[in-house]
Amino acid sequence: MDFQQLADVAEKWCSNTPFELIATEETERRMDFYADPGVSFYVLCPDNGCGDNFHVWSESEDCLPFLQLAQDYISSCGKKTLHEVLEKVFKSFRPLLGLPDADDDAFEEYSADVEEEEPEADHHQMGAERMTSATGMKKLD
Repeated sequence: MDFQQLADVAEKWCSNTPFELIATEETERRMDFYADPGVSFYVLCPDNGCGDNFHVWSESEDCLPFLQLAQDYISSCGKKTLHEVLEKVFKSFRPLLGLPDADDDAFEEYSADVEEEEPEADHHQMGAERMTSATGMKKLD
C-alpha cells in the first residue's frame, strides 16, 4: 500500500477517535498523532514489498510505557494492517485519555444484564437444561 493510501486510512481512523493526524512525512514513511491531554505517538510504516512491520513510538516519556501493549502486538506473529495497529494503540492509551478500558465496558454491560434477570426464570431454565441433559430429549415449549 502506498504512503498516501496509509495516510487516508489514518485520517479515517482519526475521525472515530480523539486523535488527530498532525504530520506525515512520506520520505520517512512517518505519521504523527496527537490527542488532548498531551498524548502523542508516531507510526513508521513499512516500505512496499518489505518484510518489516509497523513501528510505534512516542517521544513523550509519559506516553511511552502505555505503548507496550501495541508494540507487543506488532511484534507478534503475522502481518498487521495500519488500522489494526492504530486500534491497539488507542486501546493502550485509553487510561491516559481518561476513557474506561474497553474490557471494562464489556464487563459492565454483562453485569447489568445479569442483574436484570429474574431469579425465578433462571431456576426454571436450569431445571429444563438438567432435564434435557438427563433424558437426552429436548423439551418443547
